[in-house]
Amino acid sequence: MPDLLELVAPHTAGDPMGETRWLNCRLTDMQTELGGKQHTVSTPVISRLLHAHDYHLHLNLKSLEGAAHPQRDEQFKYITAQRAQHQADGQPCISVDTKKKELIGNFKNNGRSWGSAAERVNVHDFPSAASGRAVPYGIYDIQHNCGTVYVGQSSDTPAFAVDNIARWCDSEMAERFANTKALLIEADAGGSNGARCRLWKQQLQEKVADRFGVTITVCHYPTGTSKWNPIEHRLFSEISKTWAGCPLRSFDLTLQYIRETTTQTGLTVQAQMISDDYPTGLKVSDDVMAALNLHSHDVCPQWNYTIRPRSTPSAN
Repeated sequence: MPDLLELVAPHTAGDPMGETRWLNCRLTDMQTELGGKQHTVSTPVISRLLHAHDYHLHLNLKSLEGAAHPQRDEQFKYITAQRAQHQADGQPCISVDTKKKELIGNFKNNGRSWGSAAERVNVHDFPSAASGRAVPYGIYDIQHNCGTVYVGQSSDTPAFAVDNIARWCDSEMAERFANTKALLIEADAGGSNGARCRLWKQQLQEKVADRFGVTITVCHYPTGTSKWNPIEHRLFSEISKTWAGCPLRSFDLTLQYIRETTTQTGLTVQAQMISDDYPTGLKVSDDVMAALNLHSHDVCPQWNYTIRPRSTPSAN
């Protein structure tokens, strides 16, 4: 139908040298314009004609990474070297991040699960109908393939992130690593544990380095590379598989799903509820920052730094 192809030509996008093409107009728009040319055609017929000429319905495909940071490979190699050095010295290496926040209630959870019938959930995911919002902050012990998830109910702040790391040091680190002198933290470049966040660094100094007498080395993954952070593909992805298609109707059930997460390689996961309130908007002054025992590394200093204790560990 020549009129149809002439009609869609101005609305056609894609690769002029290949067969990938799509339209930026609707079938009803084409039907109206064809009607103006004395062609009465239904939208199903228009659809079939377009298919016959290699036009198809497609979703957007996320496949373009964008320009990589020029120091990306250098940072990846440096993180690997830092991890190898800490492991050779018998010192803990952890990967940290906040998983996607989840509304708690009778809401749809993406994924599918086996059962005799589909779970019946609310049509709308209104926060007002939720019993709360889960903020899962994870810590993954790289050496022991162990995950610990602290499920908060407040805001995802640097204070919340560091409090959880302090909790981990007080229990998990003390249990698995004797006489710890150094701790490597692998984190994303943004969020509550971001590379430019002053409060994150101040809290690490006060609540971890000073309290436990541990030298902390932090290595951040460059922006846009968080999926290489071990916690993403070794812990969080497995938790998502465990509760896929299962509504998170209560905090207890959420903790249960997290604890039940395991893999064939022996992953074990613990979960703990955190009820503390964490206000947002806290600032750290220049004087407080100047008093930190913080030293940037020569390699990618914007992403790598070490925080050393300012005094002997305080009593717990």
